[in-house]
Amino acid sequence: MITDINQLDFNKQYTYADYLSWKFDERVELIRGWIKRMSPSPLKKHQLISMELSIQIGIYLRGKDCNIFAAPFDVRLINIRKKEIDQAILSVVQPDISIICDLEKLDDRGCLGSPDWIIEILSPGNSKKEMKEKYALYEENGVREYWIVSPEYLFVQVHHLINDKFMLSDTYFEGDNIPVGIFKDFFIDSEKMFA
Repeated sequence: MITDINQLDFNKQYTYADYLSWKFDERVELIRGWIKRMSPSPLKKHQLISMELSIQIGIYLRGKDCNIFAAPFDVRLINIRKKEIDQAILSVVQPDISIICDLEKLDDRGCLGSPDWIIEILSPGNSKKEMKEKYALYEENGVREYWIVSPEYLFVQVHHLINDKFMLSDTYFEGDNIPVGIFKDFFIDSEKMFA
């Protein structure tokens, strides 16, 4: 039994089955089987943005067949064609915010499959992971909409999946009303979000 993160071999690939057996407090993600340490607790600005986004999205989703989840919430990314089992799942991530409209993907352990919309909020030390590694991972696993939020520079990059590739829809700044691609009648008030 692994009770301390230092017992893990960071040069080895792991599966979701391994991940379930770990009994330490430190939060980690698996990206293609490789362990990625989570950043330390997010800064206050990160938390305020996450809370405001959750409020705006939660109000909009009330009465709709979609759910919103904030980290920590395990998203197990799978190859849809293979219907992988725990031993074959190599990617387990904890997006800052996940919106899932296919409620069949939800179980007691989180989400099995790709959320429809993922929002990641940049923190010192996680920018490369969010903007490169997770971008590619979310793209290849079919996330329909991916937002990258910068609390430091007050912008949001919006990416939409078109023909299995993310396309940068636009970059929005503080004060903009940001259209949500998967919901045609919904906009995020970025002035409130960045307040």
